[in-house]
Amino acid sequence: MRKKISLEDARYVAKLANIPLTESQLEKFTSQVSEVIEFNMSLLEKVNTEKIEPTAHVTGVSNKLRKDETEQRLSSDEALQNAKSKHNGFFKVKAILEPS
Repeated sequence: MRKKISLEDARYVAKLANIPLTESQLEKFTSQVSEVIEFNMSLLEKVNTEKIEPTAHVTGVSNKLRKDETEQRLSSDEALQNAKSKHNGFFKVKAILEPS
């Protein structure tokens, strides 16, 4: 038999899930979660993984990167030519954050 989850663990899980529980509900929740974990672990133990190599992911794809290529872009002056307001080569917009 596996170790059951503790009352503190169940309280922590309930808090993470934002589930308000009384002490009696917490005891029942602890028991139920332990049973669910026990059941699922027993199913996992039945899976034959003898010839399966451990993997971090199953796609086999790693670091698919594209080559950096330069393209023709607007100059700063061209980008700012229709700006309603600009300052020192940047677009000037209304502040959206309060100063802290």
